[in-house]
Amino acid sequence: MGVLLKISGLIDAVNDGIGKLVYWLVLVAVIVSSGNAVIRYTFNTSSNAWLELQWYLFSAVFLLCAGYTFLRNEHIRIDVVLGRFSKRVQAAVDVFGILFFMLPMAVLIMVLSWPMFKDSFLTNEMSSDAGGLIRWPAKLLVPVGFFLLTAQGVSELIKRIAFLAGVIDEPGEKMHGHS
Repeated sequence: MGVLLKISGLIDAVNDGIGKLVYWLVLVAVIVSSGNAVIRYTFNTSSNAWLELQWYLFSAVFLLCAGYTFLRNEHIRIDVVLGRFSKRVQAAVDVFGILFFMLPMAVLIMVLSWPMFKDSFLTNEMSSDAGGLIRWPAKLLVPVGFFLLTAQGVSELIKRIAFLAGVIDEPGEKMHGHS
């Protein structure tokens, strides 16, 4: 179990680092959006590339931070019933949910999105809008984001099982923080 907990810690560190780095993309998106609006209204001109860049940045934040959000237990939950149970019951329900819902969904999306990225990359797919950007970077965000989410799911699974086995005290800094 010690080796698995070290792997879990490594996954946590990677997602934590990526999440903190991607935070800055929010600022970049705000600057791009504001700059585009100022140029559009001041000079009555714009570019589809700027609009698509905003879309790419938003997609990057959403997809690349999914694992970070899961790590921090900040994802959307409805704990009206589950929050009334012990931490052990909550952890057991999490193990079930991760194994039978989250991981299959994340792996399926990751696997199915890879060919779409690959085709886009190999054909150097471009936006159909005039002045638009190449599409493969945005399509790469999907399998990468779901890989990070899958990895974090494995990490959370390891921590929940270690908690249930009595190896660690708590599976995370805040389990079910949004009850």
